[in-house]
Amino acid sequence: MLKSAMFRCGQLCSRVFAVEFDLRTEPLYFTLSSTPQELHHAHQQLFGDGEKLFSLHVHCDNRTEKARTHAEIKHKLSDTLSRDCDVFEASAFIPNVKNSVVKGFFIRDKSTTSLSEDILKTLQQSKSVCVFSYKREGQHCWQEQWSPVSPVEDSVRKYVTPAAAAEHHPSTLNIRNADVYYCMNEAYEVLQECTDIIPESKEVLKLVDEQLEKSRGEGFPVIVIEGLDATGKTTLTEALRDTLNATLLKSPPQCLAPFRQRFDSEPPLIRRAFYALGNYITAAHIGKESQRAPVIVDRYWHSTAAYAIATAVGGRVENLPKPDSELYQWPEDLLKPNLVLLLTVSPEERLRRLRDRGQDKTVEEAELEINQLFRLKCCQLQGGEGAIVAYRSLWKRWWEEDQRETICVFCASITLRPRSHMYTGIFINRVFPSSVLRKNLHPHENAKACYEALSRACQANRWRFNLNHKAMLANQKPEKVSSRRR
Repeated sequence: MLKSAMFRCGQLCSRVFAVEFDLRTEPLYFTLSSTPQELHHAHQQLFGDGEKLFSLHVHCDNRTEKARTHAEIKHKLSDTLSRDCDVFEASAFIPNVKNSVVKGFFIRDKSTTSLSEDILKTLQQSKSVCVFSYKREGQHCWQEQWSPVSPVEDSVRKYVTPAAAAEHHPSTLNIRNADVYYCMNEAYEVLQECTDIIPESKEVLKLVDEQLEKSRGEGFPVIVIEGLDATGKTTLTEALRDTLNATLLKSPPQCLAPFRQRFDSEPPLIRRAFYALGNYITAAHIGKESQRAPVIVDRYWHSTAAYAIATAVGGRVENLPKPDSELYQWPEDLLKPNLVLLLTVSPEERLRRLRDRGQDKTVEEAELEINQLFRLKCCQLQGGEGAIVAYRSLWKRWWEEDQRETICVFCASITLRPRSHMYTGIFINRVFPSSVLRKNLHPHENAKACYEALSRACQANRWRFNLNHKAMLANQKPEKVSSRRR
């Protein structure tokens, strides 16, 4: 165990370290070297002068154990450290190497007590936890490794060396099949690994086995309505259901409701796997119901992915993956809808509606606004802005990747005006395949029928509906796709 822990700590020392010090900017990056290096101004602020400085990282091969240990440490630090301690999210990673990120925390203790050291001594007993301390002299700072059996530092000095910013935020290296799942088997295997520690996992897996998606042939269209809570999804989905005489489904499906509270308390690796499997159960329901009638879905994979990406990536919105990132790819084994509608609303109006419902924000949105530990977040993702940015990137990627038969494209913006207030939605560009709205109907007539149905649904609710409809010839790829927001 001693050799194993020492080896893990040694591996970390060869990586790039990142600390989410100021959420208005990029993380602070540094490496370690054997020769003294002067600290940059920002690094001088982080490493302070005369303060006790530590970092710890959770590093083990078992992914579920690693995720749960990290969550437990986060909770312990939050509950036990004094107010004189600043705790920042930290990581150690190998640039551009997927799944190389080792998560942890950076602790800056301004107190005169030994509380932080005592807590670290306790945490250090775990074979998966590596602890380091930092000492500073003038413009130089060095890292010292704690022994796995006692807080005695390594005698070899490893000097902190400021490093250039990474091309992509380091957290994006670990998102694939850890925060966002791109095939059912990956999510399924995570819950299989949890059956001994989370008994409910067996019941969820049984539900998945019973309702595995069957391939969908030429059926009725599937329309997904996406957006944050209190943006009008329920109103629009119910209106579309009545107008189109359609089936209304929701994701996650009702059959998972008894288990949501249990899995919401788990770390992202496990929680996201649970919700990913919920999308596959919903896909099975869609495949069945779309053989009989159009299907309207209240949230689907876009929501799962957008929230996961927005909460996994710390700091400012600019840290999110670029729109062309592979992280926005649609899972190859998940049933695709024919049309997706994203509803947005101003943060002020959305918060007013949530307050009217007796809630300030959802659990997910609270995470978006508190992804910095134990201190006021300097650059909050107000109103779920990070999720909206992720939403839009998901649609852009989806459009570019889709090679299905092109019949027509809707390029539009919608301004919805209910009786007492106004909010804006974005009608995302989408390609309708040959099976739209009614079977055995000409493709252009199908597109027109969908347009008219959406118009009637909005008019019935006294919303102003502006839609620029452009029909395309079959199998003709549009030269330019644009969406406008009013």
